[in-house]
Amino acid sequence: MNVSARPKITTWDYVTGSARLVRMTNLVIVALTQYLTRILLIGPRHEWRSIVTDLDMFVLSLSTVCIAAAGYIINDYFDVKIDIVNKPERVVVGRYLKRRWAMGAHQVLNVVGAVLGLVVSPYIFIINVFSITLLWFYSERYKRLPFIGNFIVSLLTGLTLLILTVHYPANRHLVFIYAVFSFFISLIREVVKDMEDIRGDEAHGCRTLPIIWGIRRTKTFLYSVIVTFVLTLFVMARALQNNLLALLFLLLLIPIALLVLRLYQADTRRDFKEISSLCKIIMLLGLVTMIWA
Repeated sequence: MNVSARPKITTWDYVTGSARLVRMTNLVIVALTQYLTRILLIGPRHEWRSIVTDLDMFVLSLSTVCIAAAGYIINDYFDVKIDIVNKPERVVVGRYLKRRWAMGAHQVLNVVGAVLGLVVSPYIFIINVFSITLLWFYSERYKRLPFIGNFIVSLLTGLTLLILTVHYPANRHLVFIYAVFSFFISLIREVVKDMEDIRGDEAHGCRTLPIIWGIRRTKTFLYSVIVTFVLTLFVMARALQNNLLALLFLLLLIPIALLVLRLYQADTRRDFKEISSLCKIIMLLGLVTMIWA
C-alpha cells in the first residue's frame, strides 16, 4: 500500500473548497451591507419591501458580489505560494481546484459582473470595469508593494457603498460618510493583516509596510491613520449638523480605543489576527449605527 498517496478529493471537498475560495461569508456581508445601505440610508425606510424586491437593486448587488468573488479567486491564484506559508489550511487553488479552473471561474464571474452592471446603468458598468481592472493589478502586482495594495482594497470596499448612489442618488451625503468609515477601517485591517502575514510575504519577496518599515514604525503609521479616521468622521458629522450621528461615532470610540490598546500590546501573529477580527467587529458596529443615522 502506498502510504504517500494523496487522499481522494470528494465532491463535497470541491464544494467547501469553492466556498472558501470565494469567501462566501464575505460575499453575503457585502450584499447585506448594500441592502442595509439602500434601505436605512437611501430609503425611504417605510418602503423596505419594495426595495428588497427591486430588480435593479438585486442585479446591482449581484454584479458587485460576482466581481468580489472573482477578486478573491484571482488573489488566491497569484498567492498560492505565500498562502502555503501564511495560511496553509486555507489553500484551495491547486489543492481542490486546478489553476486553469480557477482562472476560468475568475473570467466568467468578471464578465457576468460587468454585464449585470450594464443592465442597470452604463455608469455602473464603467465602475465595475474599473473595479475589475484594479482587482487584477492588485492581485498580480500591487499587493506586494507598500501601502498601494492596502489603499486599493480599502478604496474598493468604500466603493461598494458609493456605487449605490449612482443609481439611487438620495441621501448621498450619508452614504459617503459610511463609505469613508468603511475605507478607513478596511485600511487599518489590511495593514494589520500585512503584519500578521509578514513571514510568508517576506519569504516571497513582498515589500509591504511591515517588511520595509518594521512592526514598530508600521504601528506608528496605524496610530496616525486611526486619529485621521476618528477626526474625519466627526468633521463630516459636524458638517451635516447631525448630532445623533456624532453621538453614535462617539460611542464607537470605545471599541476603537480597545483596538489602539491591543495594537500597542500586539507582538505575535496571533495578536494581529485578533486585531483583524476586532476590525471586523468595529465594521459591524458601524453598520448597526445605520439604524439611527
